[in-house]
Amino acid sequence: MVRRLRLGFFGTPAFAVPSLAALAASSHDIAGVVTQPDRPRGRGQHVTAEAVKQKAQELGLPVLQPERLGDETFLGALDALQLDLAVVVAYGRILTPRVLATPQGGFINVHASLLPRWRGAAPVHRAILAGDRQTGVTIMRVVQALDAGNILMTEETSIDANETSVELGTRLSQSGAALLARTVEALANGPVPERIQEEALVTYASRLERRESRLDWTQPAVVVHNHIRGLQPWPMAAAMLGGSRVAFVRSEVASTEPAGATPGAIVAVRADALDVAASPGVVRITELQPEGRRAMPVRAFLGGRAISTGDRFDALPLAAP
Repeated sequence: MVRRLRLGFFGTPAFAVPSLAALAASSHDIAGVVTQPDRPRGRGQHVTAEAVKQKAQELGLPVLQPERLGDETFLGALDALQLDLAVVVAYGRILTPRVLATPQGGFINVHASLLPRWRGAAPVHRAILAGDRQTGVTIMRVVQALDAGNILMTEETSIDANETSVELGTRLSQSGAALLARTVEALANGPVPERIQEEALVTYASRLERRESRLDWTQPAVVVHNHIRGLQPWPMAAAMLGGSRVAFVRSEVASTEPAGATPGAIVAVRADALDVAASPGVVRITELQPEGRRAMPVRAFLGGRAISTGDRFDALPLAAP
């Protein structure tokens, strides 16, 4: 007979919401949800709850929002939940040894890569930037070392050649939620075989930085295309056109052959696309975002703008050190 578990859930952004929903729909009880404090957001700097808090309130679950994980009031409330197992999905803070020791069965984590490849904060983005064709989700034990715990379950998926980091992240959040539910059910039914990560295969997915927006057209078309689709929704790959910053939203590789033009030069203006020279190859831009405007199809961008073959997307200025 499957044991009914008292679960804790640590998570913050939209990526974690499907996992919370999957556990709420299971036969187990979510005793409490721990998420980041509400922060000012957007241009108006209005204090807004993150996606996990909103979902927890919708489900009628108790929510804890500690400013510090070492806060004694929070630790007392966490102890009082009497957790059998806790789950962490993109919580946004490193858990302390005291917190990790609280649930009887420890913590497990949904990680958006096939560990040990892409340990760290930005596995979805780094996989696309590197041109990976395969990725997946891993359910692992949480230990103090970064994403180094034993692997419980994995699920692999292909990365589409034109898939953006936003689209892939959404897919992995869904498949990760389903895999999490299966893992929790298996743990409730008895021990689950665990696999130690091979340290020789470890790669790290460092946090994205604003300076990575700078698009380098002297790279091959595939590299430029991966840069565009891998930096979404932030910081976005961008360049300068006529003195204004333009971010790129949607692209494809039109050719891998030499374009016979200066990298960054527009080699064809189509009704719904701009073909831009790389080195070698041609990148076809189909959606972009002018500075201060919403993202738009190239067809809309061209309306009222005199864009010609030979115009050039220049590299962003180098950021100050």
